[in-house]
Amino acid sequence: MDADQKGREVCMMSIPVNGLTATRRTGLALPSDLSLAEWSHLGQQIHVIADSSAWWLGDWLVFGQEHYPGHYRRTVEQTSLDYQTLRNYAWVARKFSPGRRWGKLSFQHHAEVAAVPEAEQDAWLTQAEEGGWSRNELRRRMRVQRQSPDVSVESALVQVSVVAERRIRWQHAAEIAGLGLADWIVQMLDEAADDFDPPISGLAAAPRALEV
Repeated sequence: MDADQKGREVCMMSIPVNGLTATRRTGLALPSDLSLAEWSHLGQQIHVIADSSAWWLGDWLVFGQEHYPGHYRRTVEQTSLDYQTLRNYAWVARKFSPGRRWGKLSFQHHAEVAAVPEAEQDAWLTQAEEGGWSRNELRRRMRVQRQSPDVSVESALVQVSVVAERRIRWQHAAEIAGLGLADWIVQMLDEAADDFDPPISGLAAAPRALEV
């Protein structure tokens, strides 16, 4: 068996997870009788692994840079890993020693505040954890603070009239996302706005009230 064949075999190898699913390099097989609770728990596990992998890869590259300065770049090039992405991960990992990483917040939360001084990092992440802010909410709040550091931003009331069918669809989507309808709409609008307004390193948003 040549190297390419071995690679294909690895990609197709099924690995049982919790006796309920089978993972492979290129997919996830789920049994048809998987309960909602089991499906939800599995999603949370996958999220934790995906989020943790950014920290792991960042720490891995930092170790290589420190211990094998003349060889680590070649090792990275021999893998399928994107070097620039790894450098970004390593940059964030260097900004936060393991003892300063908020376990309840994502790697992306930390990346958002990595460019500001350490005291500000801690302040923003503490607020994000206590307030249950998403990465986008943290980004929005930091942006407002950066753009208007001496201005108190008040809430704005936005009223939107929609047909009943559309509201029901939105409500259903919000429930799936685990959000209130107004919060879900704000999140969707923020994500759409980000396509036209690239993220800035360091940010925050003011509270808004939304009636639908």
